[in-house]
Amino acid sequence: MTNSPSRRTRLPALPPNLGLAVALVLLAALSTAAAAPGDPAQGEKLARRWCAACHIVAPDQTRGADNVPAFATIARMPGFGAERIAQFLMDPHPKMPDMQLSRDEAADLGAYIASLGSN
Repeated sequence: MTNSPSRRTRLPALPPNLGLAVALVLLAALSTAAAAPGDPAQGEKLARRWCAACHIVAPDQTRGADNVPAFATIARMPGFGAERIAQFLMDPHPKMPDMQLSRDEAADLGAYIASLGSN
C-alpha cells in the first residue's frame, strides 16, 4: 500500500522556540541533580575507610596523625560548607593523597564533615 499525497497526515506546527525551551528544562534538571546534597551516612563510611589513617573522622576515633585537623575541627572553620569541602576534595592539596573521588563521593564526604560541625 502506498501513501498518496491526499492521505498524508499533517502534523501541527510546533512553536519556533520549542527546542530552546526543552534544552533549558533539561539544563535546569541536570544542574539541580548536580547540586544535590550528599549523603552523610555514606560519607561517614568513606571517611572511616579512606581518611581515618590521618584524620580523626568520628567521635569514637581516638587516634589520628598529629599534624592534620580532625573532621569536627574542619567542620567548625569559618566559611566552611559541605559544598566547599566537596569541591576541595575533587583536587586535594599536595600532602593529601589523590583519592580520585567521584563528585557524589566528594559530596557525601562534605555532607558528613558538615554534620560534625553541630556536635
